[in-house]
Amino acid sequence: MISTISRRYSLDEYRAIEKKAEGRSEYRDGEIVPIPGRTLKHSRIGGNILTYFTSVMRDTQFEPINSDLRLWIPEYRRGVYPDVMVFDGEPQLNAERLDEVLNPVLIVEVLSPSTADYDRLSKFRMYRSIASFSEYLLVEQDEPFVERYSKQSQGWLLSEFSSLELSIPLDSVSIELPMAEIYRGVVFE
Repeated sequence: MISTISRRYSLDEYRAIEKKAEGRSEYRDGEIVPIPGRTLKHSRIGGNILTYFTSVMRDTQFEPINSDLRLWIPEYRRGVYPDVMVFDGEPQLNAERLDEVLNPVLIVEVLSPSTADYDRLSKFRMYRSIASFSEYLLVEQDEPFVERYSKQSQGWLLSEFSSLELSIPLDSVSIELPMAEIYRGVVFE
């Protein structure tokens, strides 16, 4: 058996590396994990959602942000890049950092084959440790299908949407997101 030594990085080391890196990586309590590249469909879907949110949330207290901003999850010592986050009011920065936030109310992840299980299970568990977090969308890119998890007093309620004629009610931001807007310009094979 061959043993491998994996280097652990301090949070400051990770932040310095990430600032200069061409690609992005997540910080997982000492480990630096590269984020895989995205497909055209993935980027188009994320862009569609952000564009729609930006349009309908203009002149409200809600602010949608793209995947360039890192979400810091203190309880798990994780820094991750959700595809889209929405904030109710001003995003709360992690200390004085301008590249890390703490308080989204809504998080959207566009699923990829390599990350779908992580997004559904481990990442969702970590997101639930964020006090402000109350709604989660998991968006398939190869078919029109969205899972919506909404925080209830007894736990999280799952609703599924699989038709382009449907709209997804988003209680955390008081709007509906049409499935047709999510998948605008996306060709399914």
